[in-house]
Amino acid sequence: MSVVRLVGASPWIVSDELWERIEPLLPCKERRFRHPGRRRLPDRQVLCGILYVLHTGIQWEYLPQELGFGSGMTCWRRLRDWNEAGVLQRLHEVLLAELNPALKLDWSRAVVDSPGQGAKRGLATGPSPVDRARAGSKHHLITDGRGTPLAVLLTGANRNDVTQLMPLLDAVPPVRGRVGHPRRRPDSVFADRGYDHDIYRDRLRERRIVPAIARRGTRHGTGLGTYRWVVERTIAWLHGFRRLRIRWKRRADIHEHPDDGPTVFVRSQIARAR
Repeated sequence: MSVVRLVGASPWIVSDELWERIEPLLPCKERRFRHPGRRRLPDRQVLCGILYVLHTGIQWEYLPQELGFGSGMTCWRRLRDWNEAGVLQRLHEVLLAELNPALKLDWSRAVVDSPGQGAKRGLATGPSPVDRARAGSKHHLITDGRGTPLAVLLTGANRNDVTQLMPLLDAVPPVRGRVGHPRRRPDSVFADRGYDHDIYRDRLRERRIVPAIARRGTRHGTGLGTYRWVVERTIAWLHGFRRLRIRWKRRADIHEHPDDGPTVFVRSQIARAR
């Protein structure tokens, strides 16, 4: 399957181009010499199953067998193992390193936002202040100036946005691909009024980052929306993955790191760069 032939294909179909980047990152498979049991399902088919569940939001056990992606529990366990092995984080860094030399990462500014999400149970939840104190989680997202996700964190819905500003900057991986040291610090940070705090402005300046944060009490129309809309577009795109929009799992680690959702988004940015 080439990328050209996959135009208009289902979003859970893994192209040859993407698979060439993922396969070297996967952990080595254990060899069985006696009593091999059921043959191990190929990783590529399992990845398609994982993407299918993330896109559609169905429960893992209801993954249709006729798709050929294996059982839902097989996909869930494989995703768990890959996440614990750091596969998805490394893949995200590999894709960013391809965008960087193509000048498709805008380091002149980074944009942050913290959309809430429903959460039925599990770690990193808290009473949502905007939903009658129901349990909820919050994604904290930082993108470059073009909207490409650089890092994602997960907290309870009751955490203030500004408290995660510095952890978000710390979570940006070193991005290689150009001459010199790997880049991980933007020139400026754009944020809405939820990040209005002079202490954090000073902390940004200490890192030689220019703060562009709206102040409470000021009129709308400051012009920040001209630059901040990219993070809102990326959030809307990511929450198109129904499994990322509402947390049904107790496990929080799959939501805490840039996994399949941001990875597929960065892959689309690479396609545009070419």
